[in-house]
Amino acid sequence: MEPSMNASSTNANKQKSDSTWTIARKKFVKRKLAMISLFFLLFMIIVSFLAPYIVNTDVTRINLAEINEEPSSEYWLGTDRNGRDVFERTLYGGRVSLTIGLISMFCVTLIGSIFGSVAGFYGGWVDNLLMRFTDFILTLPFYVFVIVLNAILIGFDRVTGMWSLIIVFSLLGWGGVARIVRSKILAEKENEYVLAATSIGGKPSKVITKHLFPNVMTTVIVQATLLLASYIVAEAGLSFIGVGVPPDIPSWGNMLMEARQTDVLQNQPWVWVPPAVCITLTILSINFIGEGLKDAFDPKTNRG
Repeated sequence: MEPSMNASSTNANKQKSDSTWTIARKKFVKRKLAMISLFFLLFMIIVSFLAPYIVNTDVTRINLAEINEEPSSEYWLGTDRNGRDVFERTLYGGRVSLTIGLISMFCVTLIGSIFGSVAGFYGGWVDNLLMRFTDFILTLPFYVFVIVLNAILIGFDRVTGMWSLIIVFSLLGWGGVARIVRSKILAEKENEYVLAATSIGGKPSKVITKHLFPNVMTTVIVQATLLLASYIVAEAGLSFIGVGVPPDIPSWGNMLMEARQTDVLQNQPWVWVPPAVCITLTILSINFIGEGLKDAFDPKTNRG
């Protein structure tokens, strides 16, 4: 009995010594669906960003001699109404859509984390001021302001359609993250380690970055995955109705825009099915990754 008890106690001590990140990583690896989704998402990102090295043709060049060609050995996914290769445009479109999603996610997470951390840590009038401004941002009709601001930014010569969407998403999308981070900071700042760091004269910036924010990082990571999916969908939806990425820049949303024509929708599925499948599978993979991260960082399942 004693050896088994010693072994169990050793395992218990080992589990206690493992950090939250180590436990979460081990649990996440065990989730097959989340791991498959992670590999698929990485594959899509790598293939999309290596598109210029995979295909060497100009995806914006119009070829009237090859209009509406069905899938063949020469054109794997056929051509569209302008004679452009659908396979090549799908690769380049993924680069644009994923770039918008990834950069917007990073900017929104950064802005929201800063606002939420400062508001939660200082409290008082600082909290009231920042949260009232956050409430104002959250009350704005998101898509209406995205369309208006995007149209304004596109008017500047140095701002392309892709970057205008990123700027607008970043300016209007951080409110939810700020509220979540603030609530976590309010709960964490009452702990003894934070009070000790403050009592010995620690600067607020160091207390926030070194003590508070690392303990809310897990929640921010899970929220970031959801943001990535939402911004990819937002780009696709806005480009589909013609107010997102300009038509001359290939994106998954722009490729879906051609499905608004009844003839293309019914008789030329090779034009819109590939980007639709890419968007669907990418969003599903991101959601599965988010669910896996949520369960991995859940302290209730850690006890199990």
